[in-house]
Amino acid sequence: MAHPTTQPARGSALFDRVGPREHGYNMRQVDQFLDRAREYYDGWDSALPPVTSHDVRTVSFDPARGGYDPRAVGSALDRLEDAFAQRERDELIAREGGEAWLTRIGRLSSVLRARLHRAPGERFRRPRRRNVSSYNVQDVDALCNELLRYFEHDEPRSVDTVGRAVFRGARGQDGSEENQVDAFLERVVELMATID
Repeated sequence: MAHPTTQPARGSALFDRVGPREHGYNMRQVDQFLDRAREYYDGWDSALPPVTSHDVRTVSFDPARGGYDPRAVGSALDRLEDAFAQRERDELIAREGGEAWLTRIGRLSSVLRARLHRAPGERFRRPRRRNVSSYNVQDVDALCNELLRYFEHDEPRSVDTVGRAVFRGARGQDGSEENQVDAFLERVVELMATID
């Protein structure tokens, strides 16, 4: 059960917190990342290391008792990622023109669609080690089929549902290699965030 924070996070961000015995996100880490992202986005300090939509999409926080509710932070990060992706697209178009943006999108789309067109069960590697955790092949294929319909038949699909996809577990060669599936889905989310 989430409980409201007693004070807003730095930078006026206000998130719900989990109960005192539950684990949420480390509040200091979340606040620091959001402050850094805001400062970079607003251009307050050009010496700051850049923050990209990829950074927002892949950031992780340590668990902490009584920390921020992960769902509330996740929703804020989704909106922030969209803002960064939009700005990155606008900057690319301003710097190199609309053709450059279309070329970039086209290349990424071609690579992703080529993998989606592989036969079910053969889209991703199978782990070599016997007892390593992997993703259920049928679950992965089901999402891939939905993505094909999104890319080729304009079937509606939320970028958030792809970014938060959950698959049943498998063991070794009975499943798809987790790292390869995760890397692929990260590129799909990148493309969807850019074109939506």
